[in-house]
Amino acid sequence: MSYQLSKKELVQEIIKSGKDPNYFIHNYTRISHPVRGLIPFKTYDFQKELLEDFNNHRFNVILKARQMGVTTIMAAYISWLMIFHRDKNILIMATKFQTASTLVKKVKAIIKTLPKWIRLAEISVDNRTSFELSNGSQIKAASTAFDAGRSEALSLLVIDEAAHVEGLDELWTGLSPTISTGGRCIVASTPNGVGNWFHQTYIESKQELNNFHSTKILWDEHPDRDQKWFDEETKNMSMRQIAQEYECNFNASGETVIHPNDIERISEDACEPKYKTGFDRNFWIWKEYDSAYTYLMSVDVARGDGKDYSVFHIINLNTMEVVAEYQGKPTPDIYADYLCSVGRDYGTCMVVVENNNIGYAVVEKLKDLGYSNVYHSVKSTHEYIEQYAAEGRNDCVPGFTTSSKTRPMIIAKMEEFIRNKIIKIYSPRLLNEIKTFVWNGNKPEAMRGYNDDLTMALAIACWVRDTALVVNQKGIEYSKVFLSSMKKVDSVMNTAIPGMKGYVPHHNREKKKELEQYAWIYKG
Repeated sequence: MSYQLSKKELVQEIIKSGKDPNYFIHNYTRISHPVRGLIPFKTYDFQKELLEDFNNHRFNVILKARQMGVTTIMAAYISWLMIFHRDKNILIMATKFQTASTLVKKVKAIIKTLPKWIRLAEISVDNRTSFELSNGSQIKAASTAFDAGRSEALSLLVIDEAAHVEGLDELWTGLSPTISTGGRCIVASTPNGVGNWFHQTYIESKQELNNFHSTKILWDEHPDRDQKWFDEETKNMSMRQIAQEYECNFNASGETVIHPNDIERISEDACEPKYKTGFDRNFWIWKEYDSAYTYLMSVDVARGDGKDYSVFHIINLNTMEVVAEYQGKPTPDIYADYLCSVGRDYGTCMVVVENNNIGYAVVEKLKDLGYSNVYHSVKSTHEYIEQYAAEGRNDCVPGFTTSSKTRPMIIAKMEEFIRNKIIKIYSPRLLNEIKTFVWNGNKPEAMRGYNDDLTMALAIACWVRDTALVVNQKGIEYSKVFLSSMKKVDSVMNTAIPGMKGYVPHHNREKKKELEQYAWIYKG
């Protein structure tokens, strides 16, 4: 183009390009295409909008589908920033050091292929993962080590695939001061579940709770992609992979213990409680006590001075609804008094206390207060035994023990209950915990910085209801059948045959009716 322009026109082009990054990129930069080789960079509409955001907002957070060209437009923007501005210091971070280095190489390639007349600064220091221009602007790739970039004053910090960077919340604590004197930040990523720094930053930006400007770029904003392309690309992918790579879906993209579809269903039922009451107003009630129903209270106990909460659920065992819930930080003695009071309000319902550590003291105080329906089990077997029977034995313990053996069982039971729509949940607090209850390798647990107290209390309730209480109820019904049979033998000795005096023809009909009534026992 230079041979067509006069010196005055070239100067005008330089000035115009320096003022408008989109004009510069659209007209003068070239990028490497995997099939077509080196081609002019003709920006898409969403890329033009990103360039405006980079210029108009100091902090940008971009939730994107994969392979949209976001990294390429960032590289082109950085090229413009370095060429037309002096002494810019740019740091690139990504999930892997190699990924950050690749972005640096893209910037270098764009600058090297610019027309010579518009390349106002030349590369003066050239390294594999960094380079410097003759105007003092420089760029380098950095690892995600805890001290990365801490000692530098940055003009621009770029974090690529931020949702996949381990411990970014801690890294950000050290990095944010480096841009506090006017530096800018661009954070981009596909989603990777909820609760991580990227998810929090994006959600808070939507709620205008931080300084970031948010942008979402879905797969179909790319002009070369249609439904046929999408169907072909995703035909061998799981739902989680599709949500992560193309749909920008936080909930469905993470390895949550509870399936995203079930989380979505719980979200639809979640609602504010009818009452917020109790000594600290942390006892939430959706449905009051009804004497026609039987209830269960599942309890987890915290010390009251840490980050964990003491919690309990009240579950209607007939409808399998979580009708009430508590989450707070009372001292153990106050908590025991409160459990006793609430338990009696719900018909002296069975109280299952997780008895690890401080929980054992709470369950013992419950008994001292005269509470008559505390869950007990036989040591090592977790076989449920009623309180009156347990008190006369040495092989029984009050409360439920969560161990390496029982933890996976109770979590599996909770997942089964939720998946099969056996239990109904209304609590937004519990929903938020379920969203951040994920697989860490083979271990299900809360994401770092989050709690799972309500989740674990629910898991205990599901397991107790489906094992101990159901087995115990079968035992009661067995006894009823046995006693009923004994009474019939005492009253009628049916030894006659049809046609003889004393024959009782209705006996078999009654026995059949009895078998039908307790068929679930015999099948079990």
